[in-house]
Amino acid sequence: LCRAVAAVVVGSPEKYERVAATTGNRWQQLNDRNVDVLLTGDTHTIEREVRESSTGAGFSFSSTYNYDGMVYFGNQTFVHCAEEHKRYDDCSSLLICTGSSSTHYAFLKASFPSDYLIVGASRDEVFELLFNGTCNVATYDKSYILGATFSNSSNDRGYVLGTKFQTKEPLAIVTRDKDREFSDIVNWVVQALIWGEEQGLAKNLSLCHNYSDQTLYDVTDLLFLNSVHCVGNYGDILGLDSKDRGMNQINNGSTGMLYATPFGNIDKDNTISPASGSTLAKIRNEGLIKCGVVVPDSFEGNVTGSNKLVGMSVDYCRTLAAALFTGNYKPVNFLTFSESDDSSFIALANGTIDVLVGGKVQRKYDFGSQSLEGFHFSTPYYYGNEAASDTASFYSVATRDHRDDVLFSSFVNCIVSATIYAHENDIKREKSNGMPSVSLFGNELNWALRDAIAYSGNYDEIYMKNFGSGKSEVDRGRNILNEGGPMMHSFPRFTWWQ
Repeated sequence: LCRAVAAVVVGSPEKYERVAATTGNRWQQLNDRNVDVLLTGDTHTIEREVRESSTGAGFSFSSTYNYDGMVYFGNQTFVHCAEEHKRYDDCSSLLICTGSSSTHYAFLKASFPSDYLIVGASRDEVFELLFNGTCNVATYDKSYILGATFSNSSNDRGYVLGTKFQTKEPLAIVTRDKDREFSDIVNWVVQALIWGEEQGLAKNLSLCHNYSDQTLYDVTDLLFLNSVHCVGNYGDILGLDSKDRGMNQINNGSTGMLYATPFGNIDKDNTISPASGSTLAKIRNEGLIKCGVVVPDSFEGNVTGSNKLVGMSVDYCRTLAAALFTGNYKPVNFLTFSESDDSSFIALANGTIDVLVGGKVQRKYDFGSQSLEGFHFSTPYYYGNEAASDTASFYSVATRDHRDDVLFSSFVNCIVSATIYAHENDIKREKSNGMPSVSLFGNELNWALRDAIAYSGNYDEIYMKNFGSGKSEVDRGRNILNEGGPMMHSFPRFTWWQ
């Protein structure tokens, strides 16, 4: 993946430098600009978007390049003990090795007393501690263990791989939050790799353009398909047999793609209120959210009385209002925009609206231009049912990609993800208090997730309200929960990728 990014950004897949980082210092390395990207198997969480625990800084994450999960690996008896959370009888000497400053450690700390855990400073150290007998179980992402060279000799040691995912680990390339254009570039490198596999493209050095000695002045000068031509498509880089790819296969529209971004630790003790000049603070102070709704050109009537996709978009506006204003879903000013022009994104850019719903994730809006600044897109809340080889539709909540809007963008993403999280955990409207509290956005928004679900219900409730309850899972296409099936599909393509 580093080579793919270099092939696009620098013009040569060999123009990159590997910098050693440990599980304990990797976030500081990135924050201090000692590295440009972090590619150490890092999980995208809402917490890390806003305030990563070891640095206090927020970071940007690419699209997921590997849907993974933590598994136990080691002595068969003790792997079973760990999976069952058993610590007595044969399990009394259970010792689990894991990495510091990781989602794995956060999960284990909440699942086992501290004297059952041993923390390693790096991935290599974690497994060395297992191999030398310091612990009898180690944790890491399943895909790493399957691909690691030591796994070939694990049978000789009597080691086994656990059968259960203990955590959700959507792994992404991490960049600094303040480098928004560079973050967008990295994200679309991942998208180009996925699109390459969808289209059957492969590594082709005759099409690999070396422009490392040229001066590029605009993102439109970058050749994004250099990532595929110089390095290979997504499947080539992943390097796993199809039977081992799990969720990391191309989604053809027949299985669900609803997947909530993990929250991480969103209820921290040391809360910080939003800065007074931030978009989040301004909206709360004004007591009103201005929500743009994209509608078909043939649309007639009032959006607030609509159903299907327009009605669903309206519900997400109101859900945001409920989250922002202590459960009150009414302080929303709705404005409608045609789907066939740029008027909606122009209104978002100039502040006429605060958020835009019902628009598709599109590359031309992700990057800034002379006429428009770039925009941020939340987790999609609706997917079209196009085939894998076609341009798929991803409907998302768009916000401005400006420094004052970064916290608000994460808040919006958190609320959209919360509706899917509630569906994953069977938390319905009447059980909204089962949602976690959140302090990342200030104490005054501590109940934001509960207030959101108390209004809207979970994703399934929102969907059935607008599309009816008679639709089968086949009819819903990608708009059902992912149950371990394929999750990969590229965003819409533009000709200037090439």
